Amino acid sequence: MRPDVFAAVMATGIVSIAAAEHGYTLVSTVLAVLAVTALPVLAAAGVATWRRAPLDLTDPDVTLRLFTFVAACAVLDARLAEIPGALWTLAVLAVVVWMTLVVLTRRALAARCWPELQARARGAWELPSVGTSGLAIVLTELSQFTGWRPLLGVAAVVWGLAIAAYCVMTSLILRRAFLARLDPNGFEPDAWILMGGLAIATLAGDRIHRLSDGWLAEVTRSGAAATWVVATLWLPPLLYFAVRHLGRPRVLRFAGVWWSMVFPLGMYSMASYVVVVETGWAALTTVSLVFCWIAMLSWLLVAAGGLARSAAYLAGRRTAQPGNRVSPRR
Repeated sequence: MRPDVFAAVMATGIVSIAAAEHGYTLVSTVLAVLAVTALPVLAAAGVATWRRAPLDLTDPDVTLRLFTFVAACAVLDARLAEIPGALWTLAVLAVVVWMTLVVLTRRALAARCWPELQARARGAWELPSVGTSGLAIVLTELSQFTGWRPLLGVAAVVWGLAIAAYCVMTSLILRRAFLARLDPNGFEPDAWILMGGLAIATLAGDRIHRLSDGWLAEVTRSGAAATWVVATLWLPPLLYFAVRHLGRPRVLRFAGVWWSMVFPLGMYSMASYVVVVETGWAALTTVSLVFCWIAMLSWLLVAAGGLARSAAYLAGRRTAQPGNRVSPRR
């Protein structure tokens, strides 16, 4: 199991939220049930697998991808915020795992030189920013639920850290991209997190803005608008390289990394939706709805690919069992 296996929960959860906002109640409920079921199942499977073959927690590529667990908890927390037990359980999990991963990631990054980090940077390296913005959303939900205002200030600080982390990781990724002359053969679906990291920052900033006042409300409002604009500017280059990437052999073969593309699509739908609510730009309602449809279709395609691959894997294992092998003819 890959350390970013929880991207499937992230994707399912955010598509559920986007579907709910656009009135697709049944779709939203089904996806929410799937996401809630998948999180503990994947966590248990991950623990069992990683106990037999421990993850290398000194490798930044491992610790960075584990932030998908924090983001998955945050997305589900936002979806289930009306259920106090779920709100607190997911919030505690997100905070504890985030703090642990921050320490491990800092240690792993500090042990490597800057050129090595540039050479290895990928879109998935934006996941700490995604997870940190998710944590800001969790703290905002807790502040609203408990009425404890200091939590809102903490959420704003965490949101600022998420944007700072995004800037650092983006500088690494873009440096590598320019050195590679933007080779389309190096494009991977997780590059869409470059857009998704800003989309979730937009959502976090908007939620803090709605509950705050004074200078904090103005700062978070402006910040949310800026992150949405930059996220939108990412769409043309990402679409360009995605189309060129389709020419590669076996490019449509299923891989878990495809979930990292579904999540940003659903998150951009939600980011556009909150901008509509804030600005009243009616045209963005259509943009949000279209991206919601794209995200739902992408979810179906990736889920079908995952089920097909799992079925083929299980069939292969049954065939490989000694009792099922066909005896050679004499």
